[in-house]
Order: sequence, then structure tokens, then C-alpha cells
Amino acid sequence: MLGEASASEAVVRLLSPEAVRERAHELLARGLDGKLEHWRIDLDRLPSVADYVVAVTRGAYPTLQVPFHSRWRHFSVGGRDRWGSLLRDAHWANAAERARAAFDLAITSVLLDAGAGMAWRYMEPASGDVFSKSEGLAVASYDMFVAGLFSSSPWDKLRADADGLRAVSTTTLSAGFQAGPDNPLVGLDGRTALLRRLGDVVAARPDAFARQDDARPGGLFDVLDSEATNGTVSARMILVVLLEHLGAIWPGRESLHSTNLGDCWRHPGIIRQDATNGLIPFHKLSQWLAYSLIEPLEDAGLRVVDVDALTGLPEYRNGGLFFDTETITLRDPDAARRTHQAGDALVVEWRALTVALLDRLAPLVRDRLGLSTEAFPLAKVLEGGTWAAGRRLARERRPDGGSPLSVQSDGTVF
Repeated sequence: MLGEASASEAVVRLLSPEAVRERAHELLARGLDGKLEHWRIDLDRLPSVADYVVAVTRGAYPTLQVPFHSRWRHFSVGGRDRWGSLLRDAHWANAAERARAAFDLAITSVLLDAGAGMAWRYMEPASGDVFSKSEGLAVASYDMFVAGLFSSSPWDKLRADADGLRAVSTTTLSAGFQAGPDNPLVGLDGRTALLRRLGDVVAARPDAFARQDDARPGGLFDVLDSEATNGTVSARMILVVLLEHLGAIWPGRESLHSTNLGDCWRHPGIIRQDATNGLIPFHKLSQWLAYSLIEPLEDAGLRVVDVDALTGLPEYRNGGLFFDTETITLRDPDAARRTHQAGDALVVEWRALTVALLDRLAPLVRDRLGLSTEAFPLAKVLEGGTWAAGRRLARERRPDGGSPLSVQSDGTVF
């Protein structure tokens, strides 16, 4: 029987980027030994993958002034700086209040940013432009935020708060996304439930979310500000705070010591002599959110350090890069024609290999660019980068430009 203290320590270990990276590399090692059930690995292909990623990076960013991979890039799709325009028009009392609003927007938008499906499109009313996938979800969620859909106050629309989030329904979210029978959005019910649970969690923790005013996700800015030392906060701390304070919003999957572990799954290749035996976390949306909160924190005057403590994101663009370059190949090719669940061993292995191979790929990309880890952290490799390269290969290889594998989504994973 695991003691209470050791069980609590086990939870802390799993709710960290170190656990993601360590356990992903363990499955990579098993794969290199030929011991993964579903995948083969060919590391000899990594140099050519690095060449391709570098070419994509130089094409998009000729001066190599690559920003971090984050949700803010999607808010500028189509050449329109939507957040910048809002900053010019809105009047927040101070930098902290502006940061809380940015947190509200980033948190709600990222939580809505699981796979949309290949059929869904969003037409931006302000421009008439049509977007899909992550960019479409970003623009749609931005428009909903500006319209006050996540706020309970008609006098303060540019915010999300507990009451506003708990009032979100599938009907209102469907309308905001322009979804319907002719424009289906995958996981709409899951996205709605996630926002409503966010409202519940925010309301239940005024100590974290209501330090300055009504309970709102943006209260996490104050939590991180209080954790800063000499104006500095680590990227790891951003993720740990998110996992600690938002963990209860995730659908019940694996739990330990009465703690919801969120994006954490089982694989027999992860062997431990404690309660974490068989468990491998990914925390994909939480890490995507951690990356996306760096800029609001820095805009408020804080310095974010050790960005490489976070891992690469195990989703289908990065994973597709390794699949489409045959760095990884299925032992059973017919598996590519079947639909899988997020907890299936094949998918868990794919995601783990994605995380670990991104770590292997990043130094090769930096060497070719002649840049150091400090100048070109993983967040820039992703943006420059592997995500765009994965998307480009997908468009070349599949008519819909989608994932090489079909994974059933509930709107909260992948």
C-alpha cells in the first residue's frame, strides 16, 4: 500500500515536463531495441528531416527571427494583427490588467484548440476570410472573446470569468464556431464541457483566480507574478502552475491519490516500482498553453527563462512529420486505415516517439542554422519549424492535408 506522502510525491512527478520527457525517451529506447508493438524507428532519416525543417524555417523566416511557438501566431493569420489592434483600441488600467485579459484569451482559446476535423471552416465576419483547423479555431475563439461570450459582464466584455464560462452551452459555442450539419466541428460537446468545468474550477478557487477582482482564468497571472524571483519566472513553473490549478478541468481518465492526471495514459513499457507504473503523461494542451503564456508575462515586465524545460508537443503535425518522412513506420501498415482511440497503445507510442524525436531533431536543426540552444530553443524549432514542415508534408501526401492516422477526438486531446 503506497503511503500518503509517497503517493503525493508520485503525483507531483507526473505533473511535470520532466516526466513527459523522461518517459517518452524510455519508449524511444524500447523502439530502438525493437521492443515497441506498433512502430519501427529509423534514426538515419533524421538528418534529411532536419534539412527539410531548416528549408521550411528559412523560407518562412529568412532572417531567422523566429518567434516562440504559441497561440499568438494564430491570432495573426491572414496578415491581420488582431491582438495588436485590440491593444490599440482597448484601455486597461495597467500592464497587469492587460496581462489578465491576455491570459483569459489565451487560456480559453487554447482549451478550444483540439483537432477540428477536416470538414470544418470558419468565415471571419470582419474580413470575409475563411480559415480552418487551428487557425480557424483561433480566429473563432478570438471573435467570441471580443464579443463577450466568456464574460458575465455586459460592461466588460474583454475577459473570461467563472459565471460567463459556466453559462457557455453547446448551442452558443456551435454558433460561435459557425458549426452545424453542413460544417461539422469534431468534439463540440467536449469543448463545451471543458469550458464549463474551467468556470467551475475558477469559481471554486478564489485564492488563485480572484486575487484582484471576480474569479477569472486571468487570475493565474497574479499566481505566476507572485512566484517570480527578481522579476524572473521559469517556463517549468508556468506549466506546473497550470497543471496544479487547472488539472480538475480535464475529463476523468487516469487519476492518482484523488488527483486527475489529465493527458496521461498507460503503456506497459513504462516500468516503475511505485504508483506511477505504466503511466506516461503528455500534457499537450497544458504545454501549448504554457508556451502561449510566455508573451503575456513578458509583456507585463516579467522575464521567462529555461523555456527548453518544456517538451515538444505530441500532436499530429509534429507526429506527422516523422510519419511522413518514414522516420517511424507502422509494423502493421493496415493500422493507418483504421480509427484509433487516444488511449490505444499505438497512439500512445506515436505521441511518445514524437516528443523524444523532437529532442533528437532540435540539435540537428540548430547545427544547420549555426545557432545555439539559447538563441534557438525548442519553442523556435517547433514554430520555424517542425509544425509547419509537418503540415506541408501532410498537404503533399493527403488530399485533405490531415493527420496520417485517424484518432477519435473528444475535443480535449490531440
